[in-house]
Amino acid sequence: MTRFLHDQFAKDYLKELLKNYGSVNTSEKVSTEIKEIDVLFIPTQPPQAEIQVLGLLSRFAEFPMILEPFRNPASEDEICDCLLKLLEVRASMRREAKAKKRKLPKHQIPKLWILTPTASSDKLSSFNINQKPGWLPRIYFLGGALRAAIVVIHQLPATPETLWLRLLGRGQVQEQAILELAGLPSDHPYQQATLELVYDLRENLRVNRDINKDDRELIMRLEPLYQRHREQAKEEGRIEGRQEGRIEGRQEGRIEGEQRLVMRQLNRLFGEIDASLTQQIRELSPEQLEALGEVLLDFCEVADLQAWLNQTQA
Repeated sequence: MTRFLHDQFAKDYLKELLKNYGSVNTSEKVSTEIKEIDVLFIPTQPPQAEIQVLGLLSRFAEFPMILEPFRNPASEDEICDCLLKLLEVRASMRREAKAKKRKLPKHQIPKLWILTPTASSDKLSSFNINQKPGWLPRIYFLGGALRAAIVVIHQLPATPETLWLRLLGRGQVQEQAILELAGLPSDHPYQQATLELVYDLRENLRVNRDINKDDRELIMRLEPLYQRHREQAKEEGRIEGRQEGRIEGRQEGRIEGEQRLVMRQLNRLFGEIDASLTQQIRELSPEQLEALGEVLLDFCEVADLQAWLNQTQA
């Protein structure tokens, strides 16, 4: 279950980063068998200069690409499965081009980037890998005709250029990348959206009863950042309340900020909340909203929320 949560985080995260620069499909099905590509990206033409903010990932995105991120080290069989997906996509594109009686340009064939936290030298050498001039170390290219590479995330240098890939690592590598993310200027185009996804992952892991040591440590490391984010949301609510000239001023702004935060958390847990429940939450006092924020992660279903509201408002 936790592996699925990390896989979904990786897909949502990569889609968020790349959606402004081209077409992004996740869980793209290929072949008659049920095989799915994690992320298929087709860049807009001409490419947008703004994508350079994504560092090394922006170099990957210069051409159509398939991204296959792994939470655990990719096995030989899993790497072979990724190559099979790439070849099936390539064969499908060739069939389509043949049917339209046109040639398939090589630059339109997606490149495959396999993202794995670690990989042994024996495993890498079994794929006859090589490193290319002009690229960072620890990016291992397969034969040129395959248009594929293995990226060993934990071996990448800890620089701003690699930040957006290191966020897909695990353990200390991911934790350090999250700290670097939080330290970016608040007006960075991807800081807030990425932090939201990281906090979503934290919430999903917290409600899961079967998590490993790495995930428990990740939750603990995220707690101070999450609390700071929570306080910031409250402050933003207070500021918006003042700016909009509400009669209640600071009090009403505080309520608005707290309401947004609580509703965001509930939507992550249960999906879209019924309008009647939403209205009940809007009627809560600041103190009641604070109390709800403290207990909502203990709720297993929407009925628990309804029972809490009924008891509070009785």
